[in-house]
Amino acid sequence: MKQKTPANDLLTPAVFYILLALSAQERHGYDIMKQVKTDSAGAVAMGPGTLYGSLKRMMNDELVEEVASKTGERRIYYRLTIKGKKALGGELRRFAGAVKFAKEKGLKQLLALRWTLDTS
Repeated sequence: MKQKTPANDLLTPAVFYILLALSAQERHGYDIMKQVKTDSAGAVAMGPGTLYGSLKRMMNDELVEEVASKTGERRIYYRLTIKGKKALGGELRRFAGAVKFAKEKGLKQLLALRWTLDTS
């Protein structure tokens, strides 16, 4: 039986967007939060507790690692590990496969839908 690892598990939205933010460059916490909000078009806005809790789990899973600031700042920067790059790549391939399937099956209308949660 194949052992589940973070590289082949489905990623939570928070983890996916953190990995995506770090795929372009090393970032510190506040910069990650801003990039996640931008990349998700505001759908994923995380506070410090969610961010640092996710980063801690991601470091334990060896998806990201801390790096020293190159400018002498006191901020902690984070970057993807090889395992993190593989996990992000796997998720992006899964998304691409889902979009390809939808297009092939003539489900273009599904791609245009925006699901919202009505909390009223």
